[in-house]
Amino acid sequence: MSLTFQPMMESRPIREIAYEVLKKAIITGEIPAGERIVETDYADRLHISRTPLREALRKLERDGLVEYVMRRGVIVHAFTAEDVEQIYTIRNCLEMLTLPDIIEKATPEDIASLREKLAKMDELDKKNDVESLSPLARDFHTQLTSISGKNRILRVIEGQDEYIRRFSAMAIKQEDRRGEARAEHHKLVDLVEQKNLPEFEKLMKHHIERSKECCLAALAARKQNRDLAE
Repeated sequence: MSLTFQPMMESRPIREIAYEVLKKAIITGEIPAGERIVETDYADRLHISRTPLREALRKLERDGLVEYVMRRGVIVHAFTAEDVEQIYTIRNCLEMLTLPDIIEKATPEDIASLREKLAKMDELDKKNDVESLSPLARDFHTQLTSISGKNRILRVIEGQDEYIRRFSAMAIKQEDRRGEARAEHHKLVDLVEQKNLPEFEKLMKHHIERSKECCLAALAARKQNRDLAE
């Protein structure tokens, strides 16, 4: 595992940089659930002292990404069904707030750019290149919501984006959902072009809900596999 950490090139406090680096590594699975974070080991890896590392770990604990376990120390927390439910609920509520402005502000150039991204996604889907497809699918949603110009809402959505990227990657690996999601992406752009807000809102709500269901199914399958392995 190689954690990228360049404090000398950052103006933020070291503890904040350490927090962001560790948070991303945990969410992406680079540091897997159940791993023990040994302070001396991770301080060496990040080339920092243990004090800012402890401060970063305390913040990660507040986020629910790690937990202090008696006689074991700091353990990376596994995502639960409740985590998925809450994060998708947040995403759903916030993204729905941006939809009227997307419909109002979308330009022909926006539509063309979204269709160009969809064409790239279609090619990756045909090649079954899920690893490349997943981040591009999330970029599609980010580009779509950014049309709204609701910057305060967009910043809050961005705060959840790393979690959603991880969950979306789990959902998109399911081939049956992938075809359905692809058709929905194209339909969403069609509805924006048609300025059809009621149908746009209806489809977006369904789209997010189906992603959540697929992610929950993937989590349940992982748990079952772990239980069988034990």
